[in-house]
Amino acid sequence: MGSREVTEHQARPADSFVGQHITVAGLGVSGLSAARALAGLGAHVTVVDGGDSPARRETAAALADEGVTVRLGDADTLPEGTDLVVTSPGWKPSAPLFAAAAAAGVDVIGDVEVAWRLRGPAAAPWLAVTGTNGKTTTTRMLGAILRAAGLRTAEVGNIGTPIVDVILDQERAGGEAYDVLAVELSSYQLHWAPSLRAHSAAVLNLAPDHLDWHGSMEAYAADKGRIYEGNRVACVYNLADRATEDLVRGADVEEGCRAVGFTLGAPAPSQLGVVDGILVDRAFVPDRQRQAQELAEVGDVNPPAPHNVANALAAAALARAFGVPATAVRDGLRAFRPDAHRIAHVADVDGVAYVDDSKATNTHATEASLAAYQPVVWIAGGLAKGASFDELVASAAPRLRGAVLLGADRALIREALARHAPEVPVVEVDRTDTGAMSEVVEAARGLARAGDTVLLAPACASMDMFTNYNERGDAFAAAVRELDSGGA
Repeated sequence: MGSREVTEHQARPADSFVGQHITVAGLGVSGLSAARALAGLGAHVTVVDGGDSPARRETAAALADEGVTVRLGDADTLPEGTDLVVTSPGWKPSAPLFAAAAAAGVDVIGDVEVAWRLRGPAAAPWLAVTGTNGKTTTTRMLGAILRAAGLRTAEVGNIGTPIVDVILDQERAGGEAYDVLAVELSSYQLHWAPSLRAHSAAVLNLAPDHLDWHGSMEAYAADKGRIYEGNRVACVYNLADRATEDLVRGADVEEGCRAVGFTLGAPAPSQLGVVDGILVDRAFVPDRQRQAQELAEVGDVNPPAPHNVANALAAAALARAFGVPATAVRDGLRAFRPDAHRIAHVADVDGVAYVDDSKATNTHATEASLAAYQPVVWIAGGLAKGASFDELVASAAPRLRGAVLLGADRALIREALARHAPEVPVVEVDRTDTGAMSEVVEAARGLARAGDTVLLAPACASMDMFTNYNERGDAFAAAVRELDSGGA
């Protein structure tokens, strides 16, 4: 881990956008937020979007009333006179618009970079979280811990209110300031945020994901690693994932910034870990060689699945880096309630537990979810996004009572099961209508025995059959409740 002399980042003042001709890419949530904010700051804003639908036209009309120009149906051509491009996170770096910007010598940044540049001199520091899986849960745990310490905070970034809106509202309010922000950042957002410098940051884990966007695992990891650049106090990494430690070693941080690991085992000095069911801190104590501070019990983590305990340790490390007392870690974890569709217990029916982890949209998340239960009837399938399932199935095979597969790429999982778990019974549901999930749950019920867990952990995206993973999880929960009421 490299270091440099402490130099306070000087954010560009809001008035630096006055008069600039700014092109905003995309009419999504972050694009709308950036367009409205920049127009309100006196920039000449044009939004470009490749779609052209009645809903988009309605949005365009509303933006026109706010002084924003919208160009629909052409997202490839750079508007003449553009000084800066602000992109929505999902736009690929290979987009023709960005090639045109590069040819014209025009910078491309994201909404997180805009927010960072808008910060005033007394702005709240950022505690930042990224990783392939667990980002939202960890960020919300961190927010709960900070609030338990009596700090004014908000969870922003890749969750909740767009970060540009939060920063601008704070800068304009003139009232009570935030003490600190808990910021979730995706690899997309980090790619477009070159000057971000967090107080402390964590990379929870790294596994292949979004490789079609980044182009390679190396590029994906490099974008995740940007979160450590310029850290002032702590770079938090996962001892069970060597790649996260490698990112810390390669980071250029401020003088005195420390590497702090977390582990589900007993921690060494400068680490947080677990001893006899207790989360303990050997990083932020006066004598790291001989002291350990008890923070909370594993039972204080909701739910106490191993990967969620790891999330809690990462959140605790960031909070402790900010000076939060141990009691606040305990109180915050006890107060935390996970978001929907994250290893959420739906119901027990005939002695079988039904668990919704629809948010497990890749193999890494599903492996962690499967590891928390045994025996399991596994519900999986959807859009594979180029993933391979052999390693996942091989590791999960001893836990599997059976599998129920659905979705466009279910054959890939079926073939992996045939190779690595040929004795596991498999039911395929080829329906794609709204009643498909009821058939899936009924099939799972037929495979399960008392004491088993039926686990929706699809390892795939949902958009082949559902609007998003939330709708998929809701359909699962509704089908389970129908079972529970005797309706199926």
